[in-house]
Amino acid sequence: MIKISNVEKIYDAPSGKVHALRGINLNIAKGEIYGIIGLSGAGKSTLVRCINMLERPTAGSVIVDGQDMMKLSEDELRGARKNIGMIFQHFNLLTTKTVYDNVAFPLTLTGTPKDKIAKKVEPLLELVGLHDKAKQYPSQLSGGQKQRVGIARALASDPKILLCDEATSALDPQTTKSILSLIRDINKKFALTVVVITHEMQVIKEICDKVAVISDGVIAEKGSVLDVFTNPQHRITREFISVLLSNELPAAFRGNEISSEKVEGALLLLRLNFLGERADDPILAQMIRSIPDVECTMLFGNLDEIHGVPFGRFIVGLSGGESAIQGALNFLSNKEVRVEVIGYVRRNYSAVD
Repeated sequence: MIKISNVEKIYDAPSGKVHALRGINLNIAKGEIYGIIGLSGAGKSTLVRCINMLERPTAGSVIVDGQDMMKLSEDELRGARKNIGMIFQHFNLLTTKTVYDNVAFPLTLTGTPKDKIAKKVEPLLELVGLHDKAKQYPSQLSGGQKQRVGIARALASDPKILLCDEATSALDPQTTKSILSLIRDINKKFALTVVVITHEMQVIKEICDKVAVISDGVIAEKGSVLDVFTNPQHRITREFISVLLSNELPAAFRGNEISSEKVEGALLLLRLNFLGERADDPILAQMIRSIPDVECTMLFGNLDEIHGVPFGRFIVGLSGGESAIQGALNFLSNKEVRVEVIGYVRRNYSAVD
């Protein structure tokens, strides 16, 4: 549906050239919800605007539904953009027009007859839960209601693709959840391909099928949300995930020196990731029974799920002889548990006094 190949974007600035995008390659399949996450200034909004050619790439190609967007004339681009809806962080509604007229606006621009506009707008207002707000103005709406108007307007021209540029950043957590649920429902109902631009990992976790992490104009990491979330490879990805799953050591060990060599009186700290059915298995209890010479202390635990797949994340401390500890590590590996060895760390008892 969307194929982005070797896309570069360079801006001319008073201080010199700004390289906003550097060799971006992405493939987004039909019907996917694809998330692009990055910090402010990373290039994510520039990238999404390159999809509909609101920003023309300096180099590379953007293929959307079989069309090479870089080769289209301005008239052809206007036609192609009818297949690409877009919703924005700050809603971009027309303040002097009613909710109905805001949703109808794209159809009005193309000269669609009023009876056909009504047949399109009224079901969309019903879909987004605003059928009773048709005659109100944006100033009379909450932030969540304004974004629902924006979503309905984006759907008015029957797009195949929906671009969401920080669509929930201006909303409170509860409203964000309802808007994300609406986008997921729309994705299923209309088989829309959705591209979500965000700086919040919770948004990615909530609705996206795949994710690309962008940093300084480069794709640092990409893949299924489950794989990236449970086994991040890049520092920036781990930082995003740490907002939801703390990567810090428990307070009693925090700030102490970490050693790769065994230290007297220290525990070997491990981060363990359990996926699928393994998240519910008593693996640690089985390990202790199988290797009685090792002691295992649970220091942190969290259970969650992504797209119905359960996963567990734990920090444990092991103590015992070297052979017992190695036996425990082998046991966990054989159980298909992802094991990250943090190192030997002494407990700071003063931290819990």
